[in-house]
Amino acid sequence: MTNVLIVVDLQNDFTEGGSLGVKGGNVTAASITAHIRAHKSRYSRVIASRDWHSPDGDNGGHFAVKPDMVTTWPRHCVQGTTGSAYNPALELELIDIQIYKGDGQPSYSAFEGKTPGGASLDDVLRKVKAKHLDIVGIATDHCVRATALDAIAKGYTATVLVDLCVGVAPATTIAAVAEMLAAGVDIRFS
Repeated sequence: MTNVLIVVDLQNDFTEGGSLGVKGGNVTAASITAHIRAHKSRYSRVIASRDWHSPDGDNGGHFAVKPDMVTTWPRHCVQGTTGSAYNPALELELIDIQIYKGDGQPSYSAFEGKTPGGASLDDVLRKVKAKHLDIVGIATDHCVRATALDAIAKGYTATVLVDLCVGVAPATTIAAVAEMLAAGVDIRFS
């Protein structure tokens, strides 16, 4: 079985000090790098997604002056800003492919993104004959959840390595884990 690691949105705006910083984000970034270094041979590819929002407009209603923090958010991960950069603890030389998502529109799942050359994540995974995805990153209750659910819907097996993820809030993280389990996502520690 061909295994691929998906690193979801390990960006400055989602870690401490960012516009949507999640407590524990910096530690998670360092832990993911350590995991990749220790287990790179497990994976045929390591793919990292990143929010890549347009600097113009509200990105399809994704940004709001008074965000509800459910479907609307403060400005984050705007193209070319420090906030859109990967967290410095993520060693970019360990990443094989980058997927950009959310240019001008709301986007949560890495499956909604594309490579700089225009290939979808699904295209990339099919090309390398991936069967199983390990998924890590930020946030368990939003983009990790959406990516894992899409992986199952597209016919992959998927494992979320929960100790290499961090959620926004305990209640929504617990609900997301329950939803992923019900959909057939394997939840385990690395």
